[in-house]
Amino acid sequence: MNVTYQFTFADGRSGDFKVTDQPTTASGSLPAWTRLEHCQCSNCPLKPSESPQCPAAVEILPVVNAFQAEDAYQKVSVVVTDDHRTYSKSTTLEEALRSLLGLKMATSGCPVLSELKSMAVHHLPFASNDEFIMRSVSHYLLQQYMVKRNHREPDWDLKGLVERNQRLQLVNQALWQRIHAVCKGDSNLKALLNFFSMASSVSFSLESQLRKLENRMQGEGSA
Repeated sequence: MNVTYQFTFADGRSGDFKVTDQPTTASGSLPAWTRLEHCQCSNCPLKPSESPQCPAAVEILPVVNAFQAEDAYQKVSVVVTDDHRTYSKSTTLEEALRSLLGLKMATSGCPVLSELKSMAVHHLPFASNDEFIMRSVSHYLLQQYMVKRNHREPDWDLKGLVERNQRLQLVNQALWQRIHAVCKGDSNLKALLNFFSMASSVSFSLESQLRKLENRMQGEGSA
């Protein structure tokens, strides 16, 4: 997996970030907020003696450093290139960062966020909330079909999906606390909060989200 996000600002500034399926290795002098014990997630299975730095914090560090003083609502042009196609969009910095940070977190090597890694392989930039729900549910159901094929008990009621997103919420909250003190602007914070709200929709309102999708799909079928 090779994904590149290229940002171009209205004033002509530009920069790009590459994401692969290999986590970034911690090296050199890193800021205190990347230490594992700094705002460590309550459900983190790692130990400081084994992993002095938080894998997710190390992964998002370059993005936080680059955009920590930026206005979340300024317009940027973003081109996303992967192994198969190119996407482009003129949008707010917050939406672009939500997409980039979500991908980097899923590929960071964090034991909890790694549950999203298989979805990251089929990354969809700038996904809306409906698209996020549909991709999450369909991907989970495909996993359960594979479970059934291997003669184990599948979870067709999506209980495991809700539980997974509850675990992810704890990580999102802790990451938000980590970068809160270092962000002079609000772009990174708003991006994480937006990502957090999308994950929350799977945990707290999955049934209502599915009903909305069902109504839309029925409407499309009768058109």
